[in-house]
Amino acid sequence: MIIVLSPGFLTTVQDEGRRGYRAFGMPYAGAMDRYSLAAANLLAGNPPGAAALEMTLTGGSFRFEEAAYVALCGADMGAALEGAPAGNWAAFPAASGATLSFGPAARGCRAYLAVRGGIEVPAVLGSRSTYTRAGVGGVGGRALVEGDILRIGPAPSAGPLPARRSLPGRLVPPPCGGEVRLRVLPGPQEEMFASDGIDTFYSSPYKVTDRNDRMGYRLEGPAVRHKGGADILTDALAPGAVQVPGDGMPIVMMADCQTAGGYAKIGTVIGADLRLLAQSRRGDAVHFLQCPEKEAVAALREERAAYAAIRERFPDAGE
Repeated sequence: MIIVLSPGFLTTVQDEGRRGYRAFGMPYAGAMDRYSLAAANLLAGNPPGAAALEMTLTGGSFRFEEAAYVALCGADMGAALEGAPAGNWAAFPAASGATLSFGPAARGCRAYLAVRGGIEVPAVLGSRSTYTRAGVGGVGGRALVEGDILRIGPAPSAGPLPARRSLPGRLVPPPCGGEVRLRVLPGPQEEMFASDGIDTFYSSPYKVTDRNDRMGYRLEGPAVRHKGGADILTDALAPGAVQVPGDGMPIVMMADCQTAGGYAKIGTVIGADLRLLAQSRRGDAVHFLQCPEKEAVAALREERAAYAAIRERFPDAGE
């Protein structure tokens, strides 16, 4: 088991998300940076969607009450195992009684701590992900607090723990933060925007405001002009959707977004790029790039090919 000595700013249990319940009003939840979650799990020897810890801006401190094999991916929070630098985009054994500590993220926003066997909390509607607004999943449906006890699930495969290993450089994304470019599929209500409003959206830089969380990122910059009003008959929302309310400031929906909304949507950030925004913080610049469907499909294939490459390099990586 793992003892939470310090929870950090916002640390929750997340997996690949809660699928199949949006028609009933339940958001996906799940990791904000799906690539970092999957890479950490594969390095640890788990399936890519296993439950892990998502730390935000500042990481916590954890003591292992049993020997474990852990992996770290995402934002670099200066991890230290028993005071010695632990690195990032890497996996390593942690002895019984060892403490793994994190500090503030040097760049980016979210880091993932996976442990072989996964974090074992009760599954709710098929997922262990924490959705704090409804108090669902994870540990009591909330962020971790000091003194929480996390159980480790059974290892997917028997045998001795591997030695330290790292993700090959070609599979490590560039450091996030500062400025990001997000590819966008146009629509579904693009026709509600003036032509100069659409041009503004794709040609102007926007800034991440302090109104950003797991539900959505509010941006500020040049106003995106509608042809008429911004309101629509409420329809479905999904992570990546870009709503533009009456003030013309884009709002990008994230993992915990509501299932329906009543503002016109100018486009949808492709799934492979949404992690870039999830790793952004207040003041970072955001640029939107119009993207054809075939490019979005190619980006998804590249992401899946990266998972396959990790499995090929580490034969014990989970399926």
